[in-house]
Amino acid sequence: MAINVTIPEALRWRDVRREEEFELQTLNVRMLPDGSLAAKAYGRPVAGGRGAYVSFPVPDRPELAALVSAAADEAGRRWSSHR
Repeated sequence: MAINVTIPEALRWRDVRREEEFELQTLNVRMLPDGSLAAKAYGRPVAGGRGAYVSFPVPDRPELAALVSAAADEAGRRWSSHR
């Protein structure tokens, strides 16, 4: 199970990969077979253009942990109500 969520503007951050700066805009949250959660952040180059959509680790910040938890709760609600 996985869900993608948009990171609210106030919680977005920037990171650098291969000397290019990215703004992290979305999270992919998935449940692992043991029931734990894994999350990756994805972003686009700040400079623009058609750069790759690159994944980054999610920083250990309480507000981001809350966003990951809320996303997992929403994914569970959606799965439980599937037809």
